[in-house]
Amino acid sequence: MRKSIGEILNSKRRELGFSQSELAAALAKDGIDVTNQAISKWETGSTLPSAKQFLALCRALEIEDIAGAFGSAPEGGILAGLNPVGRRKAMDYIELLRDSGRYSTQSEPTKTRTLPLYSLAVSAGTGQFLDSEDYDMTEVGPEVPDGANFGVRVAGDSMEPRFHDGQTVWVSQQHSLMTGEIGIFLYDGCAYLKQLVAGDGYLALHSLNPAYPDIRISPALPLRVLGKVLAA
Repeated sequence: MRKSIGEILNSKRRELGFSQSELAAALAKDGIDVTNQAISKWETGSTLPSAKQFLALCRALEIEDIAGAFGSAPEGGILAGLNPVGRRKAMDYIELLRDSGRYSTQSEPTKTRTLPLYSLAVSAGTGQFLDSEDYDMTEVGPEVPDGANFGVRVAGDSMEPRFHDGQTVWVSQQHSLMTGEIGIFLYDGCAYLKQLVAGDGYLALHSLNPAYPDIRISPALPLRVLGKVLAA
């Protein structure tokens, strides 16, 4: 059976260890002057607090989830079962809660952060230098994966159809990749966006565009992994 407003107020007061006098004192600090007798009448259901008094009671009794504390709406709507006076009081409560701003529905702010975006394009063709300090700090939103540490711009068409000339790719900085993963590599003085392929005695940077041959890695030249591409 659903508890009355008075029963809920009484229960919350007792949970906090307040006497009716102590609750009256707490309300007085919030600008609500009431007697112990008034609180007793609210708790027994003889009378109901005004909208302003009700909101102050919720603060004093640490009731933040008002809808949860006082129960969901009965069948037929939130005002079902109330007489005209009760309906007016309910609407007063709603307006006061809305005007307070504490219980209004607010959209979550968009999460943003800043990441370095390298101005010098990474090559998806013949190779360009990336290992530099030439970058701008760029604000990005949730469309960029959390694991991304920096971005670079694609130059060339060797990784089409997945990556296109002028596109920005977002990269997780790491120093090793598994075969088949796409990353940013520094090899023989040039930076590349490629897929790493490896086999028996074979290591190469692979282009998704079949018009471009693999770049075979020579044991005499070090291959440096700059990061793994997470998104574009």
